[in-house]
Amino acid sequence: QVQFVESGGGLVQPGGSLRLSCTASGFSLDYYAIGWFRQAPGNQAPGKEREGVSCISSSDGITSYADSVKGRFAISRDNAKNTVYLQMNSLKPEDTGVYYCALDDYCSPNMTYWGKGTLVTVSS
Repeated sequence: QVQFVESGGGLVQPGGSLRLSCTASGFSLDYYAIGWFRQAPGNQAPGKEREGVSCISSSDGITSYADSVKGRFAISRDNAKNTVYLQMNSLKPEDTGVYYCALDDYCSPNMTYWGKGTLVTVSS
């Protein structure tokens, strides 16, 4: 059974930093692409897709970022800990939302397996 859990969310002031973790149990993340997505509060209407934030491929570790987070966020893997991280710096109020970790063979907007999310709130 594919199980993974996001952690590290919380309340942070604008300009602050957080590091999110996506940790798997029962299988290795090494062989999968891992994506981070987010959904703004109240943005639950049908058709309101989660925004892709970043992704890291399985084989060559190529990373990608949404334009809105380039230069501020960094995705990385720690295979020994079976964890993928999203380091978020210079946070802005518009970064607020529920952040989800997703898994599939390749990075895409429609990845197959999803975690339950962790809430990030950027506010003074």
